[in-house]
Amino acid sequence: MRVELTRFMMAYKFACDEINTKINILSDEFNYIHDYNPIENVKSRVKSPESIFKKMLRKGFDFSPDSIRENIRDIAGVRITCSFISDIYVLSEMLQNQGDIKVVEVKDYIKNPKPNGYQSLHMIVEIPIFMSDRTEHTYVEIQIRTIAMDFWASLEHKIYYKYNKEIPEGLANELRNAAVVAAELDRKMEWLHKEVSVIKEENEEENGLAFLENGQIPAILLKTLSEYQKKLE
Repeated sequence: MRVELTRFMMAYKFACDEINTKINILSDEFNYIHDYNPIENVKSRVKSPESIFKKMLRKGFDFSPDSIRENIRDIAGVRITCSFISDIYVLSEMLQNQGDIKVVEVKDYIKNPKPNGYQSLHMIVEIPIFMSDRTEHTYVEIQIRTIAMDFWASLEHKIYYKYNKEIPEGLANELRNAAVVAAELDRKMEWLHKEVSVIKEENEEENGLAFLENGQIPAILLKTLSEYQKKLE
């Protein structure tokens, strides 16, 4: 039983490792193509056996491995922090396009925030983990959010437990207001990002045309090749 429990938990650790590897590859590819990394930070964790059993007991489920696997789908969790809201949906689409990832459920708390103001994109996915004598199809919960969303959620979580899950009404209202402010900040930063990108593209096009008129290699092409070479080194 000890060996089987260890193997059961290891499958979730391997699932986190697998998702992290995919994220790193997608991030590098995106960076090479667009000269921009949409990911600020990635964290992963596996629930402890004690936490799993407490949740099973609270929900009244059987304690068999099959019951745990099907009823507790956030044992393996990966949280991705992005710079902008648009990055969240780009990254989500890239992950969903992976051939060996099966999307089980998507909850968009960005377009439809929770009543307390919480925002994030949640995905439950299932991936195959190839072990020495079996293939374990393992669930992973992926949360994707912006820096502002993550900051708000982290502080809300601390306040939630400081007051033993009973937040005073006035404080709850202030938290909802803070969530609105964070969402507005995200929208403003997204607008600034797009404006800077437009200006950058216009400048690069002008530089490229100037070099073409002189019969030289466009500066943007030289810059791209140079940066790509540095990344390979």
